[in-house]
Amino acid sequence: MAAPSTETIAARSALHAARRPDHPAILCDGREVGYAQLHRDSNRTAHALRAAGLARGDRIAYLGRENEHYYDLALGCAKTGVVLVPINWRLTAGEVDHILRDSGAKLAFVQGEFRAALERSRDGLPNLRQVVRFDGAGHRAEGFLAWKGDVPDTDPSGDLEPALHTDDPMVQMYTSGTSGLPKGVVLAHRTFFAFIDQMQRAGCDWIDWRPVDRTLICFPGLHSAGMAWFMHAFNVGATSVIMETFVAEEAVRLIPKHAVTTMWAAPAMLDMMMAERDAGPQTFASLRKVVYGGAPISPSQLARCRESFGCELAQMYAAAETGSVVTCLTPADHAQDNPRLTSAGRPCPGNRVRILDEEGNELPAGTIGQVSVWSPAHFLEYWQQPENTAKALQDGWLKLGDAGYLDEDGYLFLCDRINDTIIVAGQNIYPVEVENALRAHEAVADVAVVGVPDPRWGETVRACVVLAPGHQVGGRDLMVFLRGRLADFKIPTSYDFLPELPRNPTGKVLRRELRQRIAAETAAP
Repeated sequence: MAAPSTETIAARSALHAARRPDHPAILCDGREVGYAQLHRDSNRTAHALRAAGLARGDRIAYLGRENEHYYDLALGCAKTGVVLVPINWRLTAGEVDHILRDSGAKLAFVQGEFRAALERSRDGLPNLRQVVRFDGAGHRAEGFLAWKGDVPDTDPSGDLEPALHTDDPMVQMYTSGTSGLPKGVVLAHRTFFAFIDQMQRAGCDWIDWRPVDRTLICFPGLHSAGMAWFMHAFNVGATSVIMETFVAEEAVRLIPKHAVTTMWAAPAMLDMMMAERDAGPQTFASLRKVVYGGAPISPSQLARCRESFGCELAQMYAAAETGSVVTCLTPADHAQDNPRLTSAGRPCPGNRVRILDEEGNELPAGTIGQVSVWSPAHFLEYWQQPENTAKALQDGWLKLGDAGYLDEDGYLFLCDRINDTIIVAGQNIYPVEVENALRAHEAVADVAVVGVPDPRWGETVRACVVLAPGHQVGGRDLMVFLRGRLADFKIPTSYDFLPELPRNPTGKVLRRELRQRIAAETAAP
């Protein structure tokens, strides 16, 4: 029998269990799980999956919050070739139904508080053999532990034929569905090794994990970003500090308690943490690196982060389909007044980026087009969507939904989502340009710009604005402010003032929801 690839999660789990058995792999709500314990627990999960009749390539779903048992389940799947389908508990019942139906999950684990959303779909899901309540009255994983039953804790991965391979699928993450129904993004074992390997070969520490690190997971592990952050830490033998859901107050408490050294968060999360009453000078003293991404960051936010965290800052740009980091604005790039602070950085070692026109031709520096990426971490496929997979992934190059341009030194500047481009009388407007101009006004705390139908111009620009506390301005004030800062056709013609903007769990503004709300208001009598 062929030896398993060393670049599989199963092999790495066994390695850490042997070399650093008592080193904490996970800290969660006062509980500690060492690498040897996590290895044994996930071995039992793997045997239980086999006993339940799950075979290589089968899908199982998880609907609930994350904790140490969620990662036990993820590793158990990885050791058997079963593919884990995490379902974000914030999704609607309709979206949950779509994911269960689309994935063909044969087994589903669900926390009690979310069971109703799953049960509504169960009768119409012929592939779903069993639903296991994950938690219970006395324990957050009581049902899961009971489901395992009396199975061995020996490593099952060596019994697989053929042996596990780095290109085997491991998880199926569903896109956030900012346009249309979510698609299943299938990620392989190699996805979670490629970035670390490439950075180490190049001798770079732009974004890094060390075995002695304690890293805080702010993004949910039910999302590709959170799963990748955990798996990267796991693969080097670091410790992950896990929250069942992100709460700024809890994050601020955990950093000094566990001497957290690294973390990744969306800019909105960092803002909330810095605003916490207990976030004093010593709160963040243990941090050596803060990585941010998932949404744009303003110059004023960046200045506050530099002052509050007092450590290295790095920005990452990625997508579910890329599997891992594409570009990085390195700590060295974060020098104050660096004009490239508004960029997404340059390609990480092993990655390449190019900008394409509508016909797929590569564009020169400074020209806006579609971002295309080559990365060894890229996804395997969109589940059961060969046409969409072929459209997105061609000769190893992945076309993303973002518009942007490269400068003469290869730094990527993002303009917006391709589908969010606003066209006014044939002129393309990228919302981020308008939003950045509006953020320069002291009264604007947050803003999102969308296009709305217009009988004369095709579309016009509408701004949805969240005002900073203590400030009062109107649409006319903002229009006057933008004159001379933007071309006339880019200035919003209407303004909505909202208490907050709708965002997905990674901090991205849900422009689709804003457009739907505006359309409903327009259609109302």
